[in-house]
Amino acid sequence: MALKKSEIAKFKQRLIELREQLLHTLQGSTQEVKRPDDATGYSQHQADQGTDDFDRTINLEVTTKEFKMLKQIDRALEKIEENTYGICDITEEEIPLARLEAIPYATMTVSAQDKFEKGLL
Repeated sequence: MALKKSEIAKFKQRLIELREQLLHTLQGSTQEVKRPDDATGYSQHQADQGTDDFDRTINLEVTTKEFKMLKQIDRALEKIEENTYGICDITEEEIPLARLEAIPYATMTVSAQDKFEKGLL
């Protein structure tokens, strides 16, 4: 059953809100990663430097995941404009409403996503 215009409008609003939140978070994360060490020098303990490096690595990984999510949100918004929102990019089957409610930026059915992640598609 195809999505109603009112449902699509709600999903679009949720996607726009998610995008804005993510952009705000990404802005803070990228600033944190770019921030130079305030305490670099000979007096800093190696363990402190290791902890700082670890924290920076974690921030980079989180930022990368957030960029991927942002890309998915942008694709979902693009699908709304193309009138293909709720249709799997791979199989062209309808994405179940429950999946869209849980993950409004989903562009594939669960089975297609699983095959895609396993490299089978």
